[in-house]
Amino acid sequence: MSVVRPLLAAALLATALTLSPGPPALAGPAAAPGLRASAAHADAAPLEDYAAYEPPVRCSPRDRRGTKALARWTVRRFGGGWGGISRSCGATPSEHSEGRAFDWTVDVRRAADRRRVRALLDALFAPDAAGNPAARARRMGVMYVIWDDTTWSSWRRFAPAPYLNAACPSKRECSRTLRHRDHVHISLTRAGARGRLSWYIGRV
Repeated sequence: MSVVRPLLAAALLATALTLSPGPPALAGPAAAPGLRASAAHADAAPLEDYAAYEPPVRCSPRDRRGTKALARWTVRRFGGGWGGISRSCGATPSEHSEGRAFDWTVDVRRAADRRRVRALLDALFAPDAAGNPAARARRMGVMYVIWDDTTWSSWRRFAPAPYLNAACPSKRECSRTLRHRDHVHISLTRAGARGRLSWYIGRV
């Protein structure tokens, strides 16, 4: 009897382990291929045209889900800091007051940050596999980007152009922040901010 009982117990344990459905944690890794498939589906969706300028018209400082997705992607992929999305409404209209602009904290005085910004711009404005220029920026609904006295606007096909804030008489009389030398500003269309364009498939 002393030998049979341990053998029986071992057999029952082996049967229980064989029939066990396994830990629910298996559902976690299984989600990753689905996300990759969604991203691939986004790339296969029809490519949006260059975004038209949509001026801010109301005070609604709430972080939009598309803007948050773009901000997370930027910081996770390129580093830098989270400078914020929404701001309280002031006298001057801003996409920040509609939750559709993201400030990415980087410093032009740091070589590593300059490389980060260059990598972001390359990622936004690179052609896709079919040769369509600025494909990712168009799928995101990027209206314009500002960094280091320069702006890249969708209505100019993202060609770089000199930038000077309206509040600055000249560069020398302008702060580093208004010159966008301590952050990158990214403004989105309303559809992009709401996550309703192709890049946001599987991300919002």
